[in-house]
Amino acid sequence: MTPSIAEITRVFGRIGIFSFGGPAAQIALMHRELVDARPWLTEKQFLNALSFCMLLPGPEAMQLATYAGWRLHGTLGGLIAGLLFVLPGAAVMLALSIAYALYGAVPLVEALFLGIKATVVVIVLEALLRVSKKALHGADRWLVAGLSFVAIFIFAVPFPAIIAAAAVYGAWAGGGENGAAPPLVRPRTVRTVALWLALWWLPIAALWAAGAERLTEIGLFFSKLAVVTFGGAYAVLAYMTQEVVQQHGWIGTAQMMDGLGLAETTPGPLILVTQFVGFLAGYGPGGLALGVAAAALTLWVTFVPCFLWIFAGAPYIDWISTRPRLTGALQAITAAVVGVILNLSLWFALHVFFGQIDVVAIGPATLLAPVWSSLDPAALALAVGAGILLLRLHWGLARVLLCAALGGLALGAMG
Repeated sequence: MTPSIAEITRVFGRIGIFSFGGPAAQIALMHRELVDARPWLTEKQFLNALSFCMLLPGPEAMQLATYAGWRLHGTLGGLIAGLLFVLPGAAVMLALSIAYALYGAVPLVEALFLGIKATVVVIVLEALLRVSKKALHGADRWLVAGLSFVAIFIFAVPFPAIIAAAAVYGAWAGGGENGAAPPLVRPRTVRTVALWLALWWLPIAALWAAGAERLTEIGLFFSKLAVVTFGGAYAVLAYMTQEVVQQHGWIGTAQMMDGLGLAETTPGPLILVTQFVGFLAGYGPGGLALGVAAAALTLWVTFVPCFLWIFAGAPYIDWISTRPRLTGALQAITAAVVGVILNLSLWFALHVFFGQIDVVAIGPATLLAPVWSSLDPAALALAVGAGILLLRLHWGLARVLLCAALGGLALGAMG
């Protein structure tokens, strides 16, 4: 029995409001609601869609929700499911971004964020362990991950180039006989792609025509980011930070880590950290109004592509699983993401635990060398405590973040 639009709205609204804890928890929540609690999707449909979404750029949990809505009620169902997954967290993130911009320099707030940033180091490490267990099956996958880490951490190879190289290798290594292809649903792919490309790019074109330089830059940058965010937010954070901190100068390194900590406390996809970055990129030169406009534009160019990928690709999901070269390319990309997340883990840890980091150049290679006298023992202690609570005692993320923030506040009060 096909559920009504009202039923879809109610169920996906509940999923959106309670989707805390990152993609693993969000996917588990959707499985419980859509497969276990009601017969809306079969186990095979859910797992096939999940595999497809995990290999797309962008947040896999949001895309899975969009696919489930599309499967149940076409494009309207997909829009309802996808929007309800994103909008509650986006509203919370906007409120937190405004509060951060207005009050973030207060010593009390800085002390709270010390604990959050220390916890973020552990969260990224946990993500590394989780992704590596799923992705590194076979010696060649370990090699792809290792080379990806060396390329980005030591030689500063751009993230998109690493993804492209991994895809080429995976397609070559994944050659073989195609399986029996299931019959295709007759999709209107060209029309779908044209429509969503227009929705994606028309606001940017209008801003460019109006001479809104900062908003145009923000729209172009986050549009590019939407195409290369394989592996979710953790994989792309180092690349995004490099661009927005070093190339554009929109925010600082500490603000980037604060934004990730805020994103961890909100429902919805972790990639909402881009909304925080977009807001600060607009707030700096233009105040609150430009900040809100930049946040809205960032949301648009981050999530409209997700609808494009799903609405154009959903009819092909069963067919793709029978193409070994395509499957191999996507699996190699996932292995490369492990190396990129390892780079992010080290980068975050160095910037949280040390107040000063030198860059040592040796030919084409560059190495980050922490100044050991600048070690922050408070941040290190908070990270160790968060690691015990998360990885050993398996506390919930929200509870750990709260304890770490209070710990940072207590250490700050002690001087």
